[in-house]
Amino acid sequence: MTLADSPAAVIRPEGPWIHRDVAANGARFHITEMGEGPLVLLLHGFPQYWWAWRHQLPALADAGYRAVAMDLRGVGGSDRTPRGYDPANLALDVTGVIRSLGEPDAALVGHDLGGYLAWTAAVMRPKLIRRLVAVSMPHPRRWRAAMLADVRQTAASSHIWGFQRPWVPERQLVADEGALVGKLIRDWAGPKLAGPTEDAAVENYRRAMCVPSTAHCSVEPYRWLVRSLARPDGVQFYRRMKRPVRVPTLHLHGSLDPVARTRSAAGSGQYVEAPYRWRLFDGLGHWPHEEDPQAFTSELVHWLSDPEPDR
Repeated sequence: MTLADSPAAVIRPEGPWIHRDVAANGARFHITEMGEGPLVLLLHGFPQYWWAWRHQLPALADAGYRAVAMDLRGVGGSDRTPRGYDPANLALDVTGVIRSLGEPDAALVGHDLGGYLAWTAAVMRPKLIRRLVAVSMPHPRRWRAAMLADVRQTAASSHIWGFQRPWVPERQLVADEGALVGKLIRDWAGPKLAGPTEDAAVENYRRAMCVPSTAHCSVEPYRWLVRSLARPDGVQFYRRMKRPVRVPTLHLHGSLDPVARTRSAAGSGQYVEAPYRWRLFDGLGHWPHEEDPQAFTSELVHWLSDPEPDR
């Protein structure tokens, strides 16, 4: 293996950012950071790592923010612990990182699983969340309702049901140097995710998934989400998520998203008792921040800088 092929070269590539490790909630988390100003914390989804926000980090820094992208527990450069992959604990990872960075609060931007955790953190630790941006992810109660009652959403989430098998998903994710990761990213994208630059990005995601234990840690949150539906801990979590979000919320979604259907996500505003803005990107799939980074970042920066975001 050459240096260029090493995990460190993929997880901590050189660039205009700096890499650091911070301790929070009993684990160590890798972060990538740029800029100074109010904190904007970026949370990636599956099957990715902080690299998903490579376009937004410099743009947010240029706009006057302290932009930080973290690797979630078990992924990228963060600790791969044997337990702790339920959403309540993962949300405490996020709020713990905010505290470890010495900030009073953060604007939280989460995509996919990161969006699920952003919703959760805004309910569990509202004083630490200044604003909330959910990308390609319904509110957890909307997701649960759609998974159980909407046949089309159930079918769209077939990968989550497949993750319930022991060991098989892990082996599939790392087989043929992470080929399935590349297939999922391309299958879930709209027509704009193309070209040699994005081919290189997909290659990074494939290599990052092949770092030992990453595949197992990546699917564990989804196992909890399904297996807990009828368990006391799951019932308690979803009951807790009835509490309304009371911070300004921006909800961004691609019109062609085949994973989280637009119909599933669109009703999430009922859980927000604050200014709520829904923005649908026409022609984009599950990765709007990568498929059209200019349009996505423009929407994000303008909303963050708006002192009074309207409904």
